[in-house]
Order: sequence, then C-alpha cells, then structure tokens
Amino acid sequence: MPRLRQVSRAEATDKLVLFFYDRLFGEDRDPVAEPGTATGSPGDWWTVFALDPAIFKHCVQGFNVYRNVKLDPVLRELGQTRAGWARGSQFVFSQHCKQMRALGVPDEKVQAVAHWEVSDLFDELERAVLAYTDALVLGGGRVHDEVFNTLKKHLPDEQILELTYTTCLYEMHATMSRALRTEFDDRDDPIVEVPAPEGYGARDIADDITGG
Repeated sequence: MPRLRQVSRAEATDKLVLFFYDRLFGEDRDPVAEPGTATGSPGDWWTVFALDPAIFKHCVQGFNVYRNVKLDPVLRELGQTRAGWARGSQFVFSQHCKQMRALGVPDEKVQAVAHWEVSDLFDELERAVLAYTDALVLGGGRVHDEVFNTLKKHLPDEQILELTYTTCLYEMHATMSRALRTEFDDRDDPIVEVPAPEGYGARDIADDITGG
C-alpha cells in the first residue's frame, strides 16, 4: 500500500480528479476500493496525488506538454524509460517500456535500454540520449561535452531543452513514486542484513580473515 492516504471517489470533490477517475477507472467506480488500470498498474498514483488538487493539476498539466513538444517521441521515451531504470523505479520503467512498444519500438530494443552501453541496437543519437539521461539522473546533471556535442550534432537547441525537461520530469516522478511507494514501487528495500548462522555470536569477522 502507498505510504500516504488515498482519496476515494466519495471523498473526491475536485472536477479534474473526478474526470481522471472516470477516464482511467470507469464511471462510478471507486479506484480505492476497486484498484486497477488498463495498463495493469494499481492506479494509486492518481488516488494519492488527489490528496492535493493543486499538485494533481500541476502534474496533469505537465503531462500535457507532450502535445506541443517537437522532439521525436521515441527519443522522449528513451529518456524517460532509462530514467526509470536508472532511478530504480519499477513503475516509471515499466510504464514507459509499454509506451515505447506503442510507438513501434521492437521489444528487443526496449529490453536493451537497461544495458544500452553494450548494445548495438541504438544509433549515435539514441546512444547520446541514453548517455545524457544517465548524466542527468546518475550524474546529477554533470554532462560531458562530448555527450552534449553529439546531441547538438543531431538536435536543435529547442529539442535538447525538451529532452532535458521531460527526462528530468520523469526522474522526479520516479523518485516520488519510490518514496511514497505508489504503483509498482510498493516494494520493500532489497538491501537488508542477512543474519549470521545460529551460534555465530558476536565474533569479530576480521579475526576470521586475518587469523587474529
């Protein structure tokens, strides 16, 4: 379950929230009592963000930027899919893998986003987009000149700005989804202590290694 309370249909009063409840879950259906969207996700991103209609509206308006950007949608989705993988968001990665397939990208290429560095399926521009995404997400915006120069070789400045914005937008959503444990990011942290065998006690491991 998400870490924050979800807003039921009966509680929702904002018209925009109700519009998306109808559109994504079906009219009169309570997405809290009956979760699930057409993509297979629980849909609790929507019910959690409905807690604050102002934030909900801002997010939805952010999604609408797609209508006006000139950037090739495949390049946009490459950035967003890789951002989900690099940030460790199973939700963002999964949803944008689906979107890449909807744009006609072969499954083999979609799967290769996770290991693009050693894949020969991407052309020079696509590799630059993926490298740029890693620099944004993993490098905190520290981008090598050679990566940026390759982008500029293929894209006008306006489209590089669009790529930067949409990639960082979904890096934010990936981070928030993990923090709030929404959708497919409702997972326990895999890094936990593996206990020592019974009877091990409180021995100093260094003594075992060094013979002390």
